[in-house]
Amino acid sequence: MIAILTPAATEFVTPLTFQALTGNPVVRELWGDQAPRFQVPAAAAKKLRGRVEHVDVAEALDLLVIAPATADLMARLVHGSAPDALTAVALACRAPIVVCPAMDLEMWRKASTQSNVRSLRARGARIVGPESGALASGLAGPGRLAAIEAIGAAVIEAAASRASMAGVRVLVGAGRTEEPLDPVRMLTNRSSGRMGYAVAEAARDRGASVTLVSGPADLDPPHGVELVAVRRAAEMERAMTLEAARSDVIVMAAAVADYRPARVSARKIKRTSDRAVLELEPNADILAGLGAARRKGQVLVGFALETNDGIRHARTKLRVKRLDFVVLNAPEASLGRETNRVTLVDASRAEALAEMTKREVAERVLDRVIAIRGMKR
Repeated sequence: MIAILTPAATEFVTPLTFQALTGNPVVRELWGDQAPRFQVPAAAAKKLRGRVEHVDVAEALDLLVIAPATADLMARLVHGSAPDALTAVALACRAPIVVCPAMDLEMWRKASTQSNVRSLRARGARIVGPESGALASGLAGPGRLAAIEAIGAAVIEAAASRASMAGVRVLVGAGRTEEPLDPVRMLTNRSSGRMGYAVAEAARDRGASVTLVSGPADLDPPHGVELVAVRRAAEMERAMTLEAARSDVIVMAAAVADYRPARVSARKIKRTSDRAVLELEPNADILAGLGAARRKGQVLVGFALETNDGIRHARTKLRVKRLDFVVLNAPEASLGRETNRVTLVDASRAEALAEMTKREVAERVLDRVIAIRGMKR
């Protein structure tokens, strides 16, 4: 265990106290002693190169717990500001982060603070608390640091989650497809790719080896994930089919065009006064093909975006395409949004989840995947 103190933290507790408790020197300075000086497990010790301390520590961490986290600190985490050792470690850290807010009640209630909390959740951080009660200001309300038992439980859960998919090969389909009509125009949809990318990142953070087959998306490729970029539905079908053969889990969150223009003009189609008729032909049903070819023990998850009779349509997709479960959502709750409201539908039940960030939805989807894999063994 390594303690990292901000300058403000040293006003409350001396570094010597944490050094005695952890058995390791306390990290306080952005440019501290660069010699490898920490007593850590052998696997982590290999990452301590003795060059830049805050980078060494960030690379070696299995989990970063920030408690208490002030409103100012959370704002710095969201915006990537790193003026001290703790925020520099957080910025360089790839391990899960548990954030435990503590502040006065009006600071907690401010729209800016709540926006920062949502941003941290959307990026995969676990938020613990705050609790309601008497505050240092003399006021009472939400803002107290969560109880040590609650923080401990979150730490145990985060640590267990990190290794929950170790050794598992996960394939995720994400983004939209684009079907050209001419060199300028195309048929596409409003999918941003956020949901599929969130699944890929969540699986990566659980220790899985992740391949992301993505059509165009409004996002940067996730770090630590193998990206296969495609554009047309036929390209996505080839890539997904190829990768599926070596995958243990497949999550198909891509918004694939059902149809494509029957003819693609080599030149821009000019405007005329006549009515234009567009002939379409069907694209292959990628998810149905994956279901038909799935091997024993493989988990297959589909998404369904429905405007009416959602449960019925999801159950039909579940049965016809041989899926383990379907993530049902609606356009108004998902397209272009940071959050989503979904229902997990299988043959026996439909579990409606509250509105949450897409990263939180991804975690719930993977929790269900892990449970199914356990039953299939």
